[in-house]
Parts: sequence; C-alpha cells; structure tokens
Amino acid sequence: MLADATPRRILAHRAPIDMRKSFDGLVALVRNTLGEDPLTGSLYVFFNRRGTYLKLIYWDRTGYCLFAKRLEHGRFTLPGDLATQELSEQMFRLLLDGIPLGKRARMR
Repeated sequence: MLADATPRRILAHRAPIDMRKSFDGLVALVRNTLGEDPLTGSLYVFFNRRGTYLKLIYWDRTGYCLFAKRLEHGRFTLPGDLATQELSEQMFRLLLDGIPLGKRARMR
C-alpha cells in the first residue's frame, strides 16, 4: 500500500481529532480545516488527544485509503508548534515508528 505510493506531500495536523471519523469525516477535515484538496495525492495525518493513535488518509487514483496505527508505548510527537506541518518521508517514517521528532536522544 504505502510502499508503492509516493505521496506529493505529507501533512500532519497537530490538533487532536475525534478518532471515530472515517473516510468522509477525514476528507471533510482536509477540505474545511486544512483548506486542501484531498484528491491531490497528498497524505494527511491526524492524531487523537493522547497522541497514541493516528489516522492518515490519501487518494490513490481509484479511491481513498485509510490507515490507522496505535502505539502500545509512547506517543506520536511533532516538532515545533505549527497547526499543520509538512513532513519529509524520513520524518514520517520515524513518526510511524513512535520516535519523537525534533528531540535529540541522549546516549547513556
């Protein structure tokens, strides 16, 4: 699924959302809250209030794809304080692994 896709952009929305939202609810958030066109091929990432669960949605030529991930330990964190942040592919992969972005890990 995501391995073959090359999204145009990866946008992460920092404000928590209701995780009961599915395709139509997330597409409405992309259009109304982010002011983006969900049909561009960009990948849109949303988080729950606790930061332990994320959902992403994107258009892949024939329909919307919805992906969800829950961390068993830790939280998804974004650097900075922008409401919506564009991520590189490397930052996105680190985020999916639950690695905090923007903080340097201390070596012990």
